[in-house]
Amino acid sequence: MLDIVKQWAWYDWVMFFLRLIVCFSLTVTTVKFGDYLTLPLWMVILWETLVFSVPWICLMLSYRYYLIAEMLLFGGLSIYLTSMFPEAYLSFLMPAFLIAANSAEKSFRWSAPITIVFIPLLIMFFSRAIDVFEIFPQVGLAYVIGFAFHLLIVNHRQNEIIRKQNSVLEQYLTQIERVTLLEERDRLSKDLHDTMGHSYVSIIMGLETLRQDVASQEGSQKLESLLQHARKGMKEVRGYLHQMGAPQETLPLVHSLRQLAEEFQTHAKVNVRFRAIGEEHPVGKQVKMTLFRCLQESLTNAVRHGHATDIVVSLHFEQQQTRLEVQDNGHGVDNWEDGFGITTMKERAALLQGRVSVYSERGEGTLVTCLVPRMVESADEIIRLFIVDDHSFIRESLRTILEGQRELQVVGMAEDGAQALKLCEELEPDLVLMDLEMPNMDGITATKRMKEKWPDIRVLVLSTFQDTEKAKVIMRSGADGYLLKSIESRELVETIRLVYRGGTMIAQDLFHKMLDAQQVNEQDDFLVAPKIRENGLTKRELEILQMLSQGMRYKMIASKLYLSDGTVRNYASTLYDKLGVRNRDEAVQKGQKEGLL
Repeated sequence: MLDIVKQWAWYDWVMFFLRLIVCFSLTVTTVKFGDYLTLPLWMVILWETLVFSVPWICLMLSYRYYLIAEMLLFGGLSIYLTSMFPEAYLSFLMPAFLIAANSAEKSFRWSAPITIVFIPLLIMFFSRAIDVFEIFPQVGLAYVIGFAFHLLIVNHRQNEIIRKQNSVLEQYLTQIERVTLLEERDRLSKDLHDTMGHSYVSIIMGLETLRQDVASQEGSQKLESLLQHARKGMKEVRGYLHQMGAPQETLPLVHSLRQLAEEFQTHAKVNVRFRAIGEEHPVGKQVKMTLFRCLQESLTNAVRHGHATDIVVSLHFEQQQTRLEVQDNGHGVDNWEDGFGITTMKERAALLQGRVSVYSERGEGTLVTCLVPRMVESADEIIRLFIVDDHSFIRESLRTILEGQRELQVVGMAEDGAQALKLCEELEPDLVLMDLEMPNMDGITATKRMKEKWPDIRVLVLSTFQDTEKAKVIMRSGADGYLLKSIESRELVETIRLVYRGGTMIAQDLFHKMLDAQQVNEQDDFLVAPKIRENGLTKRELEILQMLSQGMRYKMIASKLYLSDGTVRNYASTLYDKLGVRNRDEAVQKGQKEGLL
């Protein structure tokens, strides 16, 4: 009850004090003329106490309960007092005002006739000394004034809702502007790196090749001067890129999300509780941006659409993933449909091999969960690369591009699979860039043997052709990614980081071709497996569901199907989305219930 009172607006206090003043006046008058009462004085005072408290308590629960209680208790008291004192009919003016002020929706259809006509007729029946032309206009006027007060209340509430929504939108736009600036700064820095940085590298390499062609001392001095000038320019470009980094990007994830929650609570006037569970581990800029956007969109939706007043934000640092949960006490919906914001959140998470799920039920609020696999970007992290390609120009070009990255180090190169296997044991690389078509030993054979001997080495295939069959074979052999050599240098660097941290990546065009071929092969399965067709499960997803039901872990499934761990996790995430579940236990239960197992 105290929490409800704390939320009162000015009009609630006005009606409370009106009730208090009138009931207090009635009590004082009753004590003064207690000798003329037909009932014991204590009984009438108790009645007046109930008249003050019961309708007020009912109003906290439901306005319909209030209307009935007000009419029965206060109306009955007015009829009783008027039967002895005709002037006491004036005591019904205040409840007539309050009944009109607190009515809503269709209740006016029955509260108005009862208040203006029925109860005054009962008062006149028990006290024939009252003039009909006095009581009806006065009670009617009190009801009209109460209705006008009701309109004032509605207008005030609407203005409050609009003000609150505007505050949320202003806060949302501020955050959007901040994040957009960060993203644009990040994009610009990458573009400058890919253009100016690589241009300077090419100039320096070209000038270095001229050393043997310059015979005179004067020419050598000019060449050395040009090299120094180019290196100085490249150093300045790198300095500018470093300066473009925003201070917000250096903040820990917990601090950034907590700050966002506190700012939202201040502007939106809702209670937002933030908690971090588990030991915080560093995350990359893309992960931080994705979780930031997810929290921002979830908070805004909770207030704008769910009209929530209390929101709990939980950030879980788990061994394999980072999980953000936003639970609100809003209205909720029975049939949730993704809007533009939620769709964008899911696309952002999917780029990081994560996923976003929404659970909402009417009367129980909404729960938004964002899962992102743990991919740590440490300032001291060095990824040791090994390049395998039979073309020396491609090897040198890749080496030049990749060594321009702070955390990438090319520790060796080989011209075929056989040489790569020999050098891998000595160099111990973290990730191998593997060509497919090579003499002596091709990329498929080299990848299979490399994975058998060193399963922790990540293998990323770089090929010239979109050969779906070879792509399937080499992915089954244990490769962790398949890209085309036409890929942009920035995308190549991002993919190397992703694959190194446990992800799997296939070139988009090639993936679409593989998907189209798979859909054609699965048409017969749709005819013989109606349960699978209903859920849209593929043969591979059903196979993984069977293994999950046997208690197998992702790594065991990956080894049995000759897939990478990241690929199996992708299949499992898609499987969970299609079944509408959140984890492997729920997936197995639903699979058994629907006859999929």
